[in-house]
Amino acid sequence: MTSNTPLRNILTYTRRALTLVWQTSRGLTLGLGALTVIAGLLPAAIAFVGAKLVDAVVAAIARQGQGLDAQFESVLGWVLLEGVLVAALAAAQRGLNLCQSLLRAQLGQRINALILEKALTLDLAQFEDSDFYDKLTRARREASSRPLSLVMRTFGLAQNAIALISFGGLLIQFSPLAVLVLALAGIPAFLVEAKFSGDAFRLFRWRSPETRMQMYLETVLAREDHAKEVKLFQLGPLLLQRFRDIFAKLYREDRRLALRRDGWGFVLGLIGTATLYGAYIWITWSAVHSQITLGEMTMYLLLFRQGQAALSASLSAIGGMYEDNLYLSTLYEYLDTPSGGAELSAGASSGPLPGDGIRFEAVSFRYPGADSDTLSEISLHLRPGQSLALVGENGSGKTTLIKLLTRLYSPRSGRILLDGLDLQEWDALALRQRIGVIFQDFARYQLPVGENIGAGDVRAFEDRERWRSAADKGMASDFIEQLADGYDTQLGKWFAQGRELSGGQWQKIALARAFMRHGADILVLDEPTAAMDAAAEATIFEHFRKLTVDRIAILISHRFSTVRMADQIVVIDGGRIIEHGDHSELMAADGHYARLFSLQAAGYQ
Repeated sequence: MTSNTPLRNILTYTRRALTLVWQTSRGLTLGLGALTVIAGLLPAAIAFVGAKLVDAVVAAIARQGQGLDAQFESVLGWVLLEGVLVAALAAAQRGLNLCQSLLRAQLGQRINALILEKALTLDLAQFEDSDFYDKLTRARREASSRPLSLVMRTFGLAQNAIALISFGGLLIQFSPLAVLVLALAGIPAFLVEAKFSGDAFRLFRWRSPETRMQMYLETVLAREDHAKEVKLFQLGPLLLQRFRDIFAKLYREDRRLALRRDGWGFVLGLIGTATLYGAYIWITWSAVHSQITLGEMTMYLLLFRQGQAALSASLSAIGGMYEDNLYLSTLYEYLDTPSGGAELSAGASSGPLPGDGIRFEAVSFRYPGADSDTLSEISLHLRPGQSLALVGENGSGKTTLIKLLTRLYSPRSGRILLDGLDLQEWDALALRQRIGVIFQDFARYQLPVGENIGAGDVRAFEDRERWRSAADKGMASDFIEQLADGYDTQLGKWFAQGRELSGGQWQKIALARAFMRHGADILVLDEPTAAMDAAAEATIFEHFRKLTVDRIAILISHRFSTVRMADQIVVIDGGRIIEHGDHSELMAADGHYARLFSLQAAGYQ
C-alpha cells in the first residue's frame, strides 16, 4: 500500500481491526461497547444536574426564611444525584481501562501469533528478500499496539460522539449558532494532525532499512554468538558508533517533524481557545441580561468547555485512526502477502516409478533479483543405494541444488523427479518426510539436547527412545551421556544452566537430527563435519556409509578423502556440471577434480 492511498480506502482497516478484536474476545468487546455508551451519556447528565443544583441553591437563597428545610432538601437531592452520576462515570472509566488492559494482552498475543502463522506459509525466497524483511520489520514493530489503539480510538470516537450529541441537545436550547461554532472550532487542529500523521507514516516506511540495521547492530553487540569476534577484533566501539549515528539521523528527522507538528498544532489550537472564550463572553452576557438563569449559565459554560474537549478528542481520534490505519496497512500488507504455493499445494505421496530415485533434467535456477543463473542445465540420475558427492568452489551452486531437491525453491526451467514424479506434484509434507538434511549452517536451538535431536522429526519430538537411536547413528551418544543431565541438558547460554558445546559436538547433534526420520530414504549432508578433524570426519562418513546402504546419500564436502567414497562424484563450476564419474574415472580423466585432489593430497604429505 502506498502512502497516498485515499482516506476512504485506508479506513477500511478499521473494520478489519474491529473484526479482529471481536474474534479475540466477544465478551470484552461487548463490555467496551456498553461502557462506551454509558461514559458518553453521563457527562451531559452531570452537567444538566449541575445546572439544576445551582438553580436550586439560588432559589433557596432567594427564599431564605420561607420553607428553608424544603428548599435544602431539594438542593440535597440534586447533590446526591450528581454524586451518584459522578461515581457511575468513574466506574465506567475504570471498566473501560480494565477492558483495554485485558484486550491489550489478548490482542497482542493474537496478532503476534498471526504474524508467526503467516511466516510458516512463506517461501524461503521471501525470507531472503530484503524488501520482504522491511515489510516484516514494519509489521512486527506495530503489531502489538496499533490494532488496539485503532479499536480504542474507534470506541473513544463513539463515546465522544454520544457526548457531543447529548451536549448539542442541551446547547441548542441556548442557540443553534453555539452548536455550529462548537463544531467548527476544532477543525483547523484536526487538519494539522491528519497532515502530519501522513508525514510521520511516510517517514516510517522510508527509513525501514535504517531501523532494521539498528536492530541488527543491537544483535551483534549483545548476542553471545558474536561476542568473541566483537571483542577480538575490537569491533564494539565502531559498531556502537554506527548505531549512534543511525539514531542521530533518525532523531533529527523525528525532531524536525515534531517541531512542525507541535508548532502548527499550537498556532491553530489558539483558534479553539479564542472560540471558547468568545463563547464564554456570549454566555455570561446572556446571563447578565437575564436571558438565562445562573444555573443555565453554569451548564452552558460547562457544556461548551466539555463539548470543545469532546470535539477535539473526536477529531484527534479521527486523525489517530487515520494514522493507525496507515500503520495497520503495513501489518495487513504482510499478512496479505501471497503464501508459498509449494507449501500450500496438496499433491501425491508416492511416484509412479518406485525405486527410480532422483532425476534432475536440464534444471536451471536463478535467485530473485540476480543477473545470471546460479545453476544451469543440471542433469543427473541417482538411484536408491547410491551415493553422490558434490564438489566445487564456494558459490558454485552445490547448496542451491539441495534447496531445489527439498523444494525450498522451484527450478526456473527443467524439472526434478522423485520416483518418476515431478517434485512440484508431490505433497510438500510427504516429500520432506522422505528427506533428512543437515545444512552447513544448521540451527543450534536453545533447547535441551534431546529436543535438539528431536527437531529432526516433529512427530517424535519428545520420543526419548528415538533420541537415543538417532544419537547412536550420529555418533553423539558418548558425549551426551557424559553431560550432567544427559538428554535433558539445556544447550546454549540464553537460559539458566545452559551448556555450550564445541563445534564438532554441535555437528554430531545435527547429524543425529538427520537420523530422526526413520522413513527418510534420502540423506543429505552439506558440509556437516567442517568443524571436525579429518580423522573424525572419515570415521563419521564411513559410519554414515554403512547406515545408508539402501538409501540415497548426497554429500557436499571439501575433503576429498571423504568424497572419494561416493559412487558418483559431480564437479560443479559456475553452476554447471563440468565433470561426472567415480573417483577412479575422474582421476584418470586428469581434469579439474584430479588437480584439486592432487593439491589437497600434497598438503597432507
